[in-house]
Amino acid sequence: MALDLQAIRREFPLLQDKTYLNNCSYGVLSHRVEAAFNEYLNSRKEWGAQWEHWVERQESLRAVVGRLLDSPAEDVSLSTSLSQSVNSLASSLDWTGDRDTVVVTDFDFPTSSQIWLAQSRRQARVVRARADDSGVHIPLEHFDELIDDRTLIVSVPYVCYRNGVKTDIGPIIEMAHDRGALVFVDAYQAVGSFPISAADTGADFLAGGCLKYLLGTAGLAYMYVRGSLQAPQVPTMTGWFAQENPAAMDIYHNAPASTARRFESGTPNVSALYACAAGIELLLETGLEAVGEQVGHLTGLIAQGAAERGWKLVTPADPARHGALMALASTDAPALVRAMSEENIVVSDRDGNLRVSPHYYNNDDDIQRLFAALDRNANLLRPAD
Repeated sequence: MALDLQAIRREFPLLQDKTYLNNCSYGVLSHRVEAAFNEYLNSRKEWGAQWEHWVERQESLRAVVGRLLDSPAEDVSLSTSLSQSVNSLASSLDWTGDRDTVVVTDFDFPTSSQIWLAQSRRQARVVRARADDSGVHIPLEHFDELIDDRTLIVSVPYVCYRNGVKTDIGPIIEMAHDRGALVFVDAYQAVGSFPISAADTGADFLAGGCLKYLLGTAGLAYMYVRGSLQAPQVPTMTGWFAQENPAAMDIYHNAPASTARRFESGTPNVSALYACAAGIELLLETGLEAVGEQVGHLTGLIAQGAAERGWKLVTPADPARHGALMALASTDAPALVRAMSEENIVVSDRDGNLRVSPHYYNNDDDIQRLFAALDRNANLLRPAD
């Protein structure tokens, strides 16, 4: 499906003034999401509080996230951040039995590793699957060495936030399940940039947030819970929106919801309910297959441009091994980000690398402008080995 990029780009006014390639950090505000924010503000002006309507909004968003993940709405929990989701999940696990171990990786985002490390105070044992000498690959045998009959859960990112490496999660999930362990997938840097069916991944839990490729805003995240009605995990980190009937206002009993909603907590971020639904619906209207094709085309141009100039591309060039984020090695990444900003090009840096992350609304001209500016600052880029 060919995208009408001119029409798409009109929906995002920032693109008229800037070359925005920082979607791994925050997506661009669309007219539709701005209108959704205004709809929320107008409801506050007119009604003050509309809790019944806002709860309906929350359930509508749950259904939209379900469509995004190809999942039943009952298997979707909503939270204010991925950190809240992971904390809720961690609180549901018993580390005092024979299975006391969580396997984490060198590619984790800080919050997930920090939360699992914090479980050591609850008797959890934390082991880490290390990257090989290339720094951009964790061999399957490293997981094979760690996942055993002590493993309770394996936590793995789908796409690494630092280098854009896309992990082949299928064999890891199969290995973990064969050995009786659960699997949590951090899909924050993946969902919205290509089609994902949460159920088809085989993951027991898959989480992300709405502020990057989902075009929404901060303050809202989600977690898929496979077969939530049958899943035995019940969090001890809870709140009134996690109850089977929040309206019961029962202070004498804890009655968690039977669905994934039991992983929720307190009052939701109502403004984000409006904005994030609008962003996801915009993506769904375009179609994730088309989005993935455009992102793949643009990341291919980035890999090609770096190779032609002899610059070190930290991210593997193989499309099967990277997400929407491409990392270029730099001699001074913060200075390079500043230099790009002076030319109205928005990028970011991590670990001494320039992060370039296009979305479906970017076009070939954006990539050409990026490389023209990089050419003028080639002294800040490292040559390939």
